[in-house]
Order: sequence, then structure tokens, then C-alpha cells
Amino acid sequence: MSFHAAAFIATSLDGYIARADGSIDWLTSRAEQAGETGYDEFLASVDTVVLGRNTYELAAGFESWPYEGKQVEVLSTTLDHDVDDRILVHRTLEALVETLTDRGARRIYTDGAATIQTFLNAGLLSELTITTAPVLLGDGIPLFGPVPSDIVLTHNATRTLKAGFIQSDYTVNR
Repeated sequence: MSFHAAAFIATSLDGYIARADGSIDWLTSRAEQAGETGYDEFLASVDTVVLGRNTYELAAGFESWPYEGKQVEVLSTTLDHDVDDRILVHRTLEALVETLTDRGARRIYTDGAATIQTFLNAGLLSELTITTAPVLLGDGIPLFGPVPSDIVLTHNATRTLKAGFIQSDYTVNR
């Protein structure tokens, strides 16, 4: 594998990335209060973005396309291949990895709970940055799901942002 895959994501304190209906209103209503999170610098450092269908559909509904200038790959078994000329749709992880390798992708932003879980379970994720918002949702879409075995992380740093947000960086040990 010639690429470095990283996740940069926000969760509620109880580990959800979205409400059960996919809404991230709990985050968008407070995100600006966190101040500088390093997201823009992170996004500038990647050449490719890999999303799942739900995350793609959320991003496609934004006022402006958040991945302008990036190669965007979507991992989905149901999304039409020709739904959007800004993306390439892949049915399997193997097909996605083959495309990333063939194209010479170097640094990949992996986003969305299912996609992050898939990359983690396949041993493809190298780094994880989690920004925790000071809110409990009680239910929703969890960042992490079942894993086939322990996934050991090395904690690199934790920093306190504004308004009670906390951000931690980890290296995924393989």
C-alpha cells in the first residue's frame, strides 16, 4: 500500500458522528465556537477524499462542494456510477484500493463512520484525529462499531479548543 489514510472527524462526547437520521445540526450549530481546529490545514494536505454514500450525500447538499480540487472517491454498493461527475463510485474496498494505488494517491482523507470503520478493520487507516464536542446525543450513528480484534492506537496529542471542544490525535498501530 503506497498511500497514507487519515480520518479527521468530530463526535459527540458519547461517540456519535450524526443523529440517527444523519443530521449533524448538533455540530454545525456549535462548530464555529471551537475556533481553529486544524481542519483547513489537514484538508490542504490531502490529494484524495474517500467517502461513504451517506457522507457523500450530506456533502452534496452543502451550499458549496467542500472538496473542490480533490479527487473524491465514494465507496457504495448502491450509488449510481454516474450520479455526479465530481466523484468516482466504487462497489468494493478492493476496487477502491486498486484505483488509489494505480492513480498514485499519496494522502487520503477518509470520512464517514462506515468508511472509517472499513478502513480501520482492513488495516488501511494510519492516523485518526477526533474532535469531541461537549454535547451528549444519546443515540445516533456511532463513529466506531465492532472490530475483528483490538486496534491499538498510539496517542500523539490532545489539545483543548474553545467552547469545551477537545481534539486528540492518534497513530493506528499495525
